[in-house]
Amino acid sequence: MDLRFEVLKNQLCSVADEMGAVLVRAAHSVNIKERKDCSSAVFDARGRMIAQAEHIPVHLGSMPLSVQAALAAGPLAEGDLVILNDPYLGGTHLPDVTLVRPVFLSGRLRFLTATRAHYSDIGGSAPGSMPLARELYQEGIILPPVKLRARGRLCDDLVRVLLASLRNPREAEVDLAAQIASCDVGAARLAAIVARAGEGRVLAFCGRLLDYDERLMRSAIRRIPPGRYRFADALDDDGVSPGRVPIVCTVTIRRDGRARVDFAGSAAQRPGNVNAPFAVTLSAVLYCFRCLIREAIPANAGCLRPLEVVAPAGTVVNACRPAACAAGNVETSQRVVDAVFGALGQAIPLPAASCGTMSNFSFGGAGFAYYETIGGGMGARPGRAGVDGVQCHMTNTLNTPIEVLETGYPVRVTEYRLRRGSGGRPARAAAARGAQRGGDGIVREFEFLAEATVSVVSDRRVLPPWGTPPGKTGANFVDGRRMPGKFTVAARPGTRVRIETPGGGGRAGGRGGGRAR
Repeated sequence: MDLRFEVLKNQLCSVADEMGAVLVRAAHSVNIKERKDCSSAVFDARGRMIAQAEHIPVHLGSMPLSVQAALAAGPLAEGDLVILNDPYLGGTHLPDVTLVRPVFLSGRLRFLTATRAHYSDIGGSAPGSMPLARELYQEGIILPPVKLRARGRLCDDLVRVLLASLRNPREAEVDLAAQIASCDVGAARLAAIVARAGEGRVLAFCGRLLDYDERLMRSAIRRIPPGRYRFADALDDDGVSPGRVPIVCTVTIRRDGRARVDFAGSAAQRPGNVNAPFAVTLSAVLYCFRCLIREAIPANAGCLRPLEVVAPAGTVVNACRPAACAAGNVETSQRVVDAVFGALGQAIPLPAASCGTMSNFSFGGAGFAYYETIGGGMGARPGRAGVDGVQCHMTNTLNTPIEVLETGYPVRVTEYRLRRGSGGRPARAAAARGAQRGGDGIVREFEFLAEATVSVVSDRRVLPPWGTPPGKTGANFVDGRRMPGKFTVAARPGTRVRIETPGGGGRAGGRGGGRAR
């Protein structure tokens, strides 16, 4: 690999990194500024991802479909900026708002910059916009690809309509301005790179970069024994109707370095909000296979070329409008990862299942809204124990410091610690043979100081994370009363909400792996 290639590769990655830094530093909400629940990336004129910052996996794998939707919505001009959050046009769920900015050089569209940020409230029937909804319209305001800025002029009427739909308009207004600034900074940095290196050279390099990532992905797939591997897992429920929600995955590994991931046999889309748009499922599959690449690479559209993802329309992994999907992004994506890794783990050594849930916690009241995800235990790895109390797989956010939470909201954190013993613990004899324990989950308890509406969307409260032995299931409590995995309640001053997250599965000793079926 020549030196100029490495320099330009790192320059493009630095653009995405700087976009993310601008967004985090300029934002107002705790969810973006403290938890960094946001992502940024650079695309070519065809909407192919060229470089991304190392942010949220579920955002980044799905963002290309949002960019393509923005391109398809109509011609773009210099100074334009498109906003959207529609889950069925490349989005994830409604709180994730995406901005796409075209970058014109010498009068021609050459690049696009994009950011995605999770707003703590986007309207809907419950504060935090994570309600137990039965249709998309109950989850918040829906934004198809529309111009937030046209030829450099901000569309003030659109901004007013958007902010009027939210419970915390001032916070959202600042976050939106931060996203705009992030996209503009990215555009300026791309223009500077082209001015230094030359437009022709940079554009040719982008094609080489996609080919480079494709070669690395094919190499990773070739290390898996060819064959057909099948695994089934399930969500506990959909929150509004009884019964497990199966997710079935069949991975076919071919000798030419290609893989087919088929979700035939998965549950039909459900009345509750666990339905995942195709973009979310695609993102989860890409994440799984990217984890197999040993080299550090700027993941881009080239990684997807050797992958074929088949998700039947109308299923929980490729839902159709207007199915509710707030939890499809945060919970079903995690189970898709468990299913894909469960299949691949029959062929190569992989970790046991991690906590398998983002344990989403949101609340709000008069003039405020808050959202966070709570970590859990990582599954045991080949030859190494799992990690305690971390965000796993499709989420990559930080926690909210207690001081920040208690200063900004009418709530007190009464307990925050590791949930010792919740990770799968092999028997002593098994541990002597090299078996590894799963990571422990987390206990986080809140006392409310004012009236609020509280929503919890979590899973692995019934079915444990698989492993040898499995991790312990999580548990939710309100004033000592055990609650289901997904619920909404009214809190009064003194109400306590306790969330105990699952531990990761343990792992037997030896190389692991399995036989194709």
